[in-house]
Parts: sequence; C-alpha cells; structure tokens
Amino acid sequence: MKNRKIIIGSRGSKLALIYAEKAKEKILNYSKDFGIEEVIIKEIVTKGDQVQDKRLSEVGGKGLFSKTIEVELLEKKIDIAVHALKDMPSEETKGLLTDCFLERNDPREILISKDNKHLKDLATNSIIGTSSFRREFQIKKIREDLDCKLIRGNVDTRIRKLNKNLYDGIILSYAGIDSLGLNQKISQTFSTSEIIPCAGQGVIALQCRDNDEGLIELLKQVDHQLTHSSIKAERNVLKVLEGDCETAIGAFANIEGNEINLEVELFSLDGSKRFYLKSSESIDKAEELGIEMGKTLKKMSNNSYKK
Repeated sequence: MKNRKIIIGSRGSKLALIYAEKAKEKILNYSKDFGIEEVIIKEIVTKGDQVQDKRLSEVGGKGLFSKTIEVELLEKKIDIAVHALKDMPSEETKGLLTDCFLERNDPREILISKDNKHLKDLATNSIIGTSSFRREFQIKKIREDLDCKLIRGNVDTRIRKLNKNLYDGIILSYAGIDSLGLNQKISQTFSTSEIIPCAGQGVIALQCRDNDEGLIELLKQVDHQLTHSSIKAERNVLKVLEGDCETAIGAFANIEGNEINLEVELFSLDGSKRFYLKSSESIDKAEELGIEMGKTLKKMSNNSYKK
C-alpha cells in the first residue's frame, strides 16, 4: 500500500460527513504503518437522500442509503465506504466486506417536542414524527393515543418541520443530535430499555472490497472490538428474522466485564403484538447469542411480523 491515496465515500449530509471525518481521523492514525499518503472524502448522493416523501420500504428499503455508495466501491471509484450501520441491510453485498466498526456513539432515542415537553405531558392525540415502524409501535406502547406520522429528511429538515407546527414532537437518535451539537434541543432521552434501539444504532461502519488485503488489514486495526461484538449479536437477530424496513425490531447489546447482555423485541406487522426477550452470554459467544434469540423470536411470533 506504499504511497497509496485512500478515497472514502460518504453521503453528503452534514451528519454523514461528520462520521466520514471521524473515520478519516482513525485511518490517519495508522497511515505511516500502512504507507498511506493521503485520505480524501468523496460526497455521494444516494437515492435515500433524493426521495424524501415516502417510507424507505416503499422505494427500495434500507439499501437506498448504502447501495449507491457500494456501487462506487465495487467500481473502484472509492476505497472505503462509510455508513451509519443502522441504514445497512442485514445481508452483505457480494464482493464487499463490512467488518470494521468505530466505537459506538450513544445508542439511545430522544424526543424533541414543542414547548420542551416529555412524551407523557403531550396533549392527547399529539402528532409524533417518525419514519420507522419500530419507533411508531414503541411510542404507541407508551401512549396509544398518540398519532405517529411519517417524517423524512435530515435532522435539520425534521426540526424545521417541527417548528412549522407540522408535528408536536419528533423521535430521533441521540447520536445524530449529539454529533451535530444540538443537545440543547432535546426534550427527553429514553433509556435503551424504555425504547430499544434498532440493531447497530449509533455505530459507524467502514466497508471495503473483500479482496483488498491491504485495506482489510488496516481496518482490523481501526475496528473497535467491544462494539464489534455487540453489533454482531444485534445484527444476527436481524439476519435470522430477515429483517427489512417493514420489520419492527429493536435489538441492543451491552457488555459488562466478560458478559454480553442482549435485549430484543419484535412487533407483529400491525404493531398489536409484542414479543420480547433478554438474555446474557460470554462475549466469545456474542454471534451465537444473536442467532439463538432471533430463532426464539421467530418461533414466538409465528411469522406474524412478515407479510
């Protein structure tokens, strides 16, 4: 890899570019050891950024944010793709490898509301903006009178829609708000048990071609091992359930000492039924734990979560 220039591909949103800069910084820490001369970031517009008025499930699913970037990676126009892991499908794209994860940001969910109210204090039938069936069903579990309506766009766009009184509150991830320095706008932060995040929430994933041996070795150095174990458990739940944009799954793993704790929930297609599990295992069995819990959820739900 002597004198190699590395091109990182990223979505062009403010938040995505902050994540790409983090990845660049980590890679530059190892640049001398791997003969890297320069690291540059290339902005890529994805279909997910272009289509803002429909649910992802209606226009192609989670891959809308990652597919365009992956094509550039396969065509060798970029060397590394940076993704928010929660936007990636559970199955790996042929010819690519996603096996490097930066240390997890805060995985919790937050509410931003008018008049800075908590969820329990909002008026009856208040309108909550979310683009996720998971969040919608989780909110309804807390307060069934609330009216969840679709909201799309980057964080700034969503806050603007809230300020225009199109919604009474919006649910977002803490990691995004924190990275953008908008913490003062948070009305309420939910614990990971109150609202179980989606698999991989708060994690930045780095992807390369599966035959690029030099970069694979470099990314092994960049990888954060505890985060890696957590998200392998979470995403194995997704894989077993064949989760997509219409599947309402929460999965969150945290590590204490040598033990990994995994908390998962799955909702039926209409959100009327909730299936919940919590279990622990030693860290070296993280992947197996995710598979087992995925299988148990599948059995419990009797496939009521799929069309």
